Amino acid sequence: MNSASSMTGLIDSGPAAGLNTRTKDPAKELNDRFLRLLVEQMKNQDPLNPLDNAQVTSQMAQINTVTGINGLNNTVGRLLEQFARLETMQAAQLAGRSVLVDGAAMTLGAEGPATAGIELNVPADSVMVEVRDNAGQVVREIALGRMNDGIQRFEWDGNTGNGARAAAGDYTFSVVAKNGGKDVSAAPLAARRVEGVRQSPDGVQLILAGLGPVAYSEIKQIL
Repeated sequence: MNSASSMTGLIDSGPAAGLNTRTKDPAKELNDRFLRLLVEQMKNQDPLNPLDNAQVTSQMAQINTVTGINGLNNTVGRLLEQFARLETMQAAQLAGRSVLVDGAAMTLGAEGPATAGIELNVPADSVMVEVRDNAGQVVREIALGRMNDGIQRFEWDGNTGNGARAAAGDYTFSVVAKNGGKDVSAAPLAARRVEGVRQSPDGVQLILAGLGPVAYSEIKQIL
């Protein structure tokens, strides 16, 4: 039996050959074991039937491939862990700030305007916002005119259609956007204050006022 073939059987046999699969670095363990076997084979080879260089080279290439793949997996794993920690640190810096997320809610305070946003797939030459109270009645129409595509923010000064100040509280709004007389897709975006950050099995989540937990990836824009 050729010595290299014998070594191949030992290497390919995996756990049955006594490979410790519980080691912290299986790729390094496999590589070290292969080198030990190779040295022993060379020391005890039959002079009349020496090791086949081609087979040895092939075995070394296979081991290097396995080692490289495991090393790459370990590196990617460490990078993902570092990215998760970085994402958490970035999210924590948003506490106390406001962000835009999918939603049609607006909150008007006792003073100052209410902020919200719109996401347009394409530019629009006419954008109209209707603000409604809890009863569904339109309290204000806001003509925003021409807007570019992407995420756009706007403000409602809090005045009703007759110029009176609307009561502080929660409102909703809808958007009608047109381009060349044709309707344009316009998604409403709600502005919410970040009250906290938490880790979940699905990743980092932001705790938003009046909304609860939202995935960090769902944040459309930071105000």
